[in-house]
Amino acid sequence: MSRIAVVGATGNVGRLVLKVLSERGFSADGVVALSSAESAGKRLSYGENSEIRCGSLDEYDFHGSELAIFATSDAVSERYVGRAVQCGCVAIDSSSCYRMDDDVPLVIPEVNKGSIASYTNRNIIASPNCSTTQMLVALNPLRAVARIKRVVVSTYQSVSGAGRGAMSELYDQTKAMFINKKPEPSEFPRQISFNCIPHVGEFLEDGSTTEEWKMSAETKKIMEEDIKVAATCVRVPVFVCHSQALNIEFHSAISVEEAYEVLSEAPGVLVLGNESSMKYVTPIDCVDDDAVYISRIREDATVPYGLSMWVISDNLRKGAASNLVQIAQILVEEYL
Repeated sequence: MSRIAVVGATGNVGRLVLKVLSERGFSADGVVALSSAESAGKRLSYGENSEIRCGSLDEYDFHGSELAIFATSDAVSERYVGRAVQCGCVAIDSSSCYRMDDDVPLVIPEVNKGSIASYTNRNIIASPNCSTTQMLVALNPLRAVARIKRVVVSTYQSVSGAGRGAMSELYDQTKAMFINKKPEPSEFPRQISFNCIPHVGEFLEDGSTTEEWKMSAETKKIMEEDIKVAATCVRVPVFVCHSQALNIEFHSAISVEEAYEVLSEAPGVLVLGNESSMKYVTPIDCVDDDAVYISRIREDATVPYGLSMWVISDNLRKGAASNLVQIAQILVEEYL
């Protein structure tokens, strides 16, 4: 099996990449963990009974790997992806650096697996934004019944999407509130504990944020259709799992029953019907699961053909680590 380098192995997503690789049967002997020089030498868990030693990214020779999974920031990917590719490595990148490049496939295996074949253009495959990923896993099966015209989505995004520092800030601020200390924001522009912040990413000239722009632009590229997306992205005081309220307008009729049927058979989707004792899911129900959970499917009577639904997924797993590993597994099994 291919020797895989995991770059950013000590971060939230990087650690989960190691976990998912182990779950999917990749031997620890075939995996190299890489991070900054400060973290080099750390021992990281790999599966239930193994550990691997973290190496220094600056000192690593990518000639030793066929695949490199980058669970890194834009700055790190921009600096090192090209270096890995020059050594003959295929790079699977989680950052936004290459997502919108015309010659780089942007891949969600449940949606556009066939696009992986074009990795040979530059030996790079991009993985989408976590919010885009879970939304499109939910939307794609519905296209078999009716073409999608427009999507209005409000996201309720967990703090883990902003990194470990953001998770610590939520914990510390929550604790501070109970001992009458004033919470001091640093990772977020406002207090995150007991609050909601409609500000994910940077603001653009039109008043939208980069996160909202990504959801629209990435949808068009992955779905290869001019689907209009209006997104409002909100950070909420939840540690893990992003939630989305989706309102979907179609070009032709689709019933609630048809939506249930097609979604129930779709890969990567778990649907709760109204007959379920739960009826709906919440973030705490979906942690450490690869499925995209869908509930509260109902008709939207304000447009000729419309549906509304509630969608939740673990942003660190399917939104990031699991999508990266799925792509790697397909490359190993079908291309390399």
